[in-house]
Amino acid sequence: MAKLIALNKPFGVICQFSGDNNTLSNYVDIPNVYPAGRLDKDSEGLVILTDNGKLQNLISNPKYNKTKTYVVQVEGDLSAIAASALEKGIKLKDGNTKPAIVKIIEEPNWLWARTPPIRVRKNIPTSWIEISISEGKNRQIRRMTASVGFPTLRLIRTKIDKWHLGDITSGSYVTL
Repeated sequence: MAKLIALNKPFGVICQFSGDNNTLSNYVDIPNVYPAGRLDKDSEGLVILTDNGKLQNLISNPKYNKTKTYVVQVEGDLSAIAASALEKGIKLKDGNTKPAIVKIIEEPNWLWARTPPIRVRKNIPTSWIEISISEGKNRQIRRMTASVGFPTLRLIRTKIDKWHLGDITSGSYVTL
């Protein structure tokens, strides 16, 4: 039976096991598991790890259209017009994004403090959105929000297909 692990990747961690920097090996001590997809060093949240190559491909290969959901803090007071543009899809340099599901939300009360914290600017508000996408272009959500005028400040993946982050604390993992 395949090993399947859900990790809450902290900010600043590289989504690989090798290397001298802050990597997954600092948080997961189970041999022969590898991430099913990537999460940028600047992003936090759910990473699925497995020792099964077929399952890893099924989760991470864009052709299988697995939906990934993120909670995102953006700079500025996000408008309904910008949210609608994100929903319809955005033209990026490497092509158009597929339509997304976007909800403007309040700051989540379950969210942990980030280390280092987001720089606060007294005169610039921030907004929170929940966004679900079924593709994974490089830094896609960051590029999408920037293209509508609202740069991403914090990005947390909360769901991949049927797997949820739940109450896994930052830097911890559970076996599924």
